[in-house]
Amino acid sequence: MVARLPPPPFIYPIVDLSLLAGRGLEDVVGALAAGGARLVQVRGKDAGDRDLLEAVRRALRAARPAGMAVLVNDRPDVALLAGADGVHVGQDDLPPAQCRRLLGPQALVGASTHTLAQVDAWAGEPVDYLALGPIFATATKADAEPVVGPALLTAARARVAVPLVAIGGITAANAARAVAAGAQGVAAISAFLGGLDVAESTRTLRRAVESSS
Repeated sequence: MVARLPPPPFIYPIVDLSLLAGRGLEDVVGALAAGGARLVQVRGKDAGDRDLLEAVRRALRAARPAGMAVLVNDRPDVALLAGADGVHVGQDDLPPAQCRRLLGPQALVGASTHTLAQVDAWAGEPVDYLALGPIFATATKADAEPVVGPALLTAARARVAVPLVAIGGITAANAARAVAAGAQGVAAISAFLGGLDVAESTRTLRRAVESSS
């Protein structure tokens, strides 16, 4: 399977395994797909290797019928073993070029950036997108970088051609601002998983994003 980014503007749920709150991973991924998501990232910062591998495999089983691509946070080795569609890495993880070498040209490779200098440096890497943020204040990530604001998206959009994904504090109320500032997609955790009805939360954010185009 050759993975591709959804057409812009797109939504990009991040499923943090520590925030499932008793819900089944397959149920959550299925609800995201029902709400219109076609790209999802599985994040398990505290999960053991075996547990993370099994979680990604479960996510894939739920995602495949809907044609949803599954990326793994930080771990290209787990992505390869599970047969996932790609990986998302941070500034301290394996560089995108090494991930691409491991996963091949068909995989999706994304990377986190927080400054224009990082955007410039990693735009030259073999990435399919760059996530930039936190655009707005977020409480999901304990070690979050300082808020950069939508203006940095606009500045980055003028400098690089690679697709940009806004991340950090994204909600249905501000997602359109991120797209208007230059993002092709918006990524979030709480905006999708924070409510009781994941499918409806996904539809709400999708409608907010699509209304900006």
